[in-house]
Amino acid sequence: MADDRTAPTNDDVTGYSGPAGGWGSLRGIAETLAREMSSPGALATLRTQNKTGGFMCTSCAWGKPRHPHAFEFCENGAKATLWELTTHRCTPDFFARHSVTELRSWTDHDLESVGRLTHPLRYDPATDHYVARSWDDAFAEIGAQLRSIDPKTAVFYASGRASLETSYLYALFARLYGHNNLPDSSNMCHETTSVTLKQLIGSPVGTCTLDDFEHCDAMFFFGQNTGTNSPRFLHPLQKAVERGCRIITFNPIREKGLLSFTNPQRPGQMLMGGDTELSCQYLQVRAGGDIAAIMGLCKYVLDQDDQRGGTLIDRAFIAEHCTGFDAFRDKAHATSWGDIERESGLSRGDLEEAGRVYIESERVIGVYGMGLTQHVHGFENIAMLVNLLLMRGNIGRPGAGICPVRGHSNVQGQRTVGISEKPELVPLDRLADMFDFDPPRDTGMTTVEVCEAVLDGSARAFIGLGGNFLRAVPDQARVECEWEKLDLTVQIATKLNRSHLFNGRTAFLLPCLGRSEEDMQDSGPQTVTIEDSFSHIHGSLGHRTPASPYLKSELAIVAGIAQQALPPNPKVRWDEWTADYGLVRDLIAQTYPNEFHDMNARVFEPGGFYRGNSARERVWKTESGKAQFTAPQMLAATDIPDDHGRYRLVTLRSNDQFNTTIYGYSDRLRGIEGKRDVVLMCPADIAAAGLENGQRIALVGDADDGHDRRIGGLEIIAFDLPEGTIVGYYPELNPLIALSHHDQASKTPASKAVPVRIVAER
Repeated sequence: MADDRTAPTNDDVTGYSGPAGGWGSLRGIAETLAREMSSPGALATLRTQNKTGGFMCTSCAWGKPRHPHAFEFCENGAKATLWELTTHRCTPDFFARHSVTELRSWTDHDLESVGRLTHPLRYDPATDHYVARSWDDAFAEIGAQLRSIDPKTAVFYASGRASLETSYLYALFARLYGHNNLPDSSNMCHETTSVTLKQLIGSPVGTCTLDDFEHCDAMFFFGQNTGTNSPRFLHPLQKAVERGCRIITFNPIREKGLLSFTNPQRPGQMLMGGDTELSCQYLQVRAGGDIAAIMGLCKYVLDQDDQRGGTLIDRAFIAEHCTGFDAFRDKAHATSWGDIERESGLSRGDLEEAGRVYIESERVIGVYGMGLTQHVHGFENIAMLVNLLLMRGNIGRPGAGICPVRGHSNVQGQRTVGISEKPELVPLDRLADMFDFDPPRDTGMTTVEVCEAVLDGSARAFIGLGGNFLRAVPDQARVECEWEKLDLTVQIATKLNRSHLFNGRTAFLLPCLGRSEEDMQDSGPQTVTIEDSFSHIHGSLGHRTPASPYLKSELAIVAGIAQQALPPNPKVRWDEWTADYGLVRDLIAQTYPNEFHDMNARVFEPGGFYRGNSARERVWKTESGKAQFTAPQMLAATDIPDDHGRYRLVTLRSNDQFNTTIYGYSDRLRGIEGKRDVVLMCPADIAAAGLENGQRIALVGDADDGHDRRIGGLEIIAFDLPEGTIVGYYPELNPLIALSHHDQASKTPASKAVPVRIVAER
């Protein structure tokens, strides 16, 4: 058996000696099972998880293969299911014992550990307690509040978990009501992807499918932590490496999930203590240095192409399918290696070594996560990766492409069926014909703009379809202070979280079914659908007994509110749609016929049915009709220059966490146990600042915008990082992120290079 105990790599630096996966992942699952005391049917649910005809995981959006493993779930997927199927309950009696003000002092972990919400609740400001209300009363009062305000002052937020059916009706409800204020969790993570790829290749999503990972010769990873954020990805990575594929990783942090993997489904590897080395080269780019790093790769390829008589660049592909190449080539030639090395924090030699892998590989996939998207110049980060791939025709053919790894299980699908603040992305004319109304045509609010509207008082109502919005946003403390001035807040959730403790003048907390639970409506048990990161649609069928007889499905809750908020419309049939979700799928197919034709017949197609991707077919739905090269005007993805004492803070999740949900306090793959109030720093930075490993410090925001942002009581942990880059946990450090600190094109919060300074506390 492999020894995976915490073992610092030297006397000063914390780390983890074991691989990703292995016995550590099994222990993590077992600890969650014991802590949540999950229902007996939970293990049966895990056996069908991510399999055709079964239950689709509520955690990440990684693809579901047509030929699944015996156990098609990962550590974090299992934790999400066990967390949802806990036997703990958060009842009205709990709220009678605890005031909302008291609960604000509880940790995120402790709040959600209370258990599943069981009854619809209304906040009573006179007593500072939640009290139970009937569904009919809740719907009637919410509807009356919505009717009393200007629809354009209301926000309908979606977390990324709700099904395609619920999302379609939620977006329809918003537009029938009169607004496009439909931000979702994508606004906080991969909206940069949607904006950049749509503009440059004509598709807002990645071009790869699962099959491509069986044929690629190399993968280039940027800012994506597979071991924690998408562990099922480790299986195709392991197979790829074993057949000779090479993986090059760019990340400020040496993450175990891209270093080595022990496959829990290989008994020999588990028993013998073996593991598979994944990355052949791991480059610790400084936070915000990816534009420069990729420019270095491109510059090397261009230089080698010149030396080899123009044989490396796919000029035929570029001539037929691309525009802007000459300007990009000239920019790369004009950029000095000195500037590239300074901004990336990497040596020319290392970048040229990585470049050699690129030019030696016929088929290359570019994989990335929020390490590219969550920057002030996140657009340019992704655009540079597009440049790299286009140079050798690595978009639009088998075994190649661009692969953003999405987070929440249906965050991509929600955008597909209309959850968007951008009216130009939605077939409004078709909706107008189908439902006999005039949809709003003005652009709605993004997440950042919602926060701005709360701060300036122009927002009046907020409905949250899942999620933990107030905990996830930047400038968290500032927004919390103004939140209670809203006229109406409605939170739809399975468990209690911090967002439920800051309430508008009228506030409801509405409990919903989990996806793993049986959704019984008038026509029988209901199937829901989700879209994975590869644009495949999967049916999901829950079988577990609901946590409470008082729960309603998310779709039923949306329909119940809509019926009370909207005037009657004979073409809008909320009761019929609630009774039979198949009717909603018929509406989706009618609205999006090219992608969702015959949807009901295809929901349980093995591996999901593919809705298609024009860029994969080399059909470029861009302004020029071609794929677009770009020439970046900067090499740093930040907008704040280096300065003495200024650090670039990267916020991230632990191994025991999904988004804002904290399952426990074990960040096993980084060797950190039992705490989250930490800041990771390299030993050289600790020494240069006159600090000590284990010392308590405060981080102070350095946005220079007149607002005081400070978080104290943080413990320094020495860690293997580039100089000038420090690391801490999301969402605890969100108050340090200025609302104005976001990607310039998409307004995605720039959480991966937050300017901060350090103040010693002793």
